[in-house]
Parts: sequence; C-alpha cells; structure tokens
Amino acid sequence: MIEIKNLSKDYGKIRAVNDLSLKVNNGEFFGFLGPNGAGKTTTIKMIAGLLKPTTGSVAVCGHDLVTNPLEAKRKIGYIPDRPYLYERLTGREFLEFVGRLYHLEPEHVEEVSREYLEAFKLYDWVDELVESYSHGMRQKLIFTAALIHDPEVIVVDEPMVGLDPMGVKIVKELFRRLCDRGVTIFMSTHTLEIAEEMCERIGIILKGELTAVGTKEELREMAAKGESESGMNLETIFLKLTGGEEVSELLKALRSQ
Repeated sequence: MIEIKNLSKDYGKIRAVNDLSLKVNNGEFFGFLGPNGAGKTTTIKMIAGLLKPTTGSVAVCGHDLVTNPLEAKRKIGYIPDRPYLYERLTGREFLEFVGRLYHLEPEHVEEVSREYLEAFKLYDWVDELVESYSHGMRQKLIFTAALIHDPEVIVVDEPMVGLDPMGVKIVKELFRRLCDRGVTIFMSTHTLEIAEEMCERIGIILKGELTAVGTKEELREMAAKGESESGMNLETIFLKLTGGEEVSELLKALRSQ
C-alpha cells in the first residue's frame, strides 16, 4: 500500500505540493486527477522515489522512501509519461539490464518478458534496436520493464499516451488482473473516461493541494451540493471540483457562435 503524510515539495519559492496526506490500500486502483500544473507529476515522482520531499513522508509497503529507499523501490513498478530508454540496446537487452538491476535470474526475466511482450504483440520486435520502436512500442516496453520484478505497487503517469486502441484494451485488462492479485495501482491521467471506468477511488489535486478524495459516488455528492445532478459523469464532477465549469461553459458558447 501507499501511505503519504503531510507531503510538501518546494521549487525555490514555489510550492508544487502542499501538505498532502493520503492512504491507498492493498489491491486498490486509485486515480489521481488535476489540471496541468496542479502537482500530479511532482507527487508521483516523490512516490516513486525520484524526488525528495521538502517536508512530510511517503511509505510504500511500510518502507519509507527517504530512510529506506532500496526496500521501497523493490516494491514499486514505475511507468512515467515520457519513458527514457537506451536506444542502442535491443528490447531484449534493455529488459535484461532492468532484470540485473533487480538481481533477477535470467530465466525469470526471459519468462516474464515473453509473457508481457506477447500480450502486447511486441515479441517479434524484441531483438530490434529500441531506436526503431514507435512511441507506442516504447510505452509497451516500459510497461514490461516496470512489471518484470513482480511489484506490489504500480505508480503510473498517463499510461495510455501513445497506445493504439488495442494497446489501451490490453493495458486495462492487465491492470484489472493485477488488482485482482492484490497489486496496488496509483494512476495519474488526463483521460477522465479511463479514470471513471477503472478507478475505485479518485483524488483531485488543485494548486498542490488535495481538494477531494472518494469514490465516484462520493465525489458526485460533493460536486452536486444539493443539486439534482445525480447522473453527473466524471468530467462534470472534475470541472465542478476544480472550478473549471465556468471555462467549460465559455468554450461551449464560443463554439456555438
């Protein structure tokens, strides 16, 4: 699970994340939403151990990311929105390299890699240089690399970027299977339909602060505030809770002219 306590991150005089506290349970699919610049990626990088908090703490499966980073990172599979890959390696060589970082047996790396690459329809390309991969193919390779050590927690930033419809379907099915096995998923996304379909609970961050957390039904109640809009979809809820409803209405008016 993930436990965040009073987490803040400053960049000079700018506070990107402010006093964020949150707990994500074992096997939960948690969605993390917010407008651009709200602090989503900064939070995700602190959870993944790529950024050190200014104040507060993040613990993954009971291991603090600052005081016990190696044990925490062994539990995490991190999928960034813009993956960095060694382009002069083949897909197989890259996965073998990742496997060695986690001290995995070569047989395990080959077995797990083949399973995921075949699911992604990428195995035929495993011995080609990564520089020849499309963006979607690179994303699938990163998914495989993040899952190769059987993590208990997956932290993912915009997972569907660059994927074709079949790739999106495969990822959604994969996430469901992982959650059924007790894997915790923390996902940031701009694709509200994906969040609405996949996530059990959703947190909304605005200007670095967690403004709302709950199931879709709980968020709907927060957004409605006594109005008769019980059928609101996640887009409407999101706009109401982030103050974007007025902007949305303006854009609709401009389009109608």
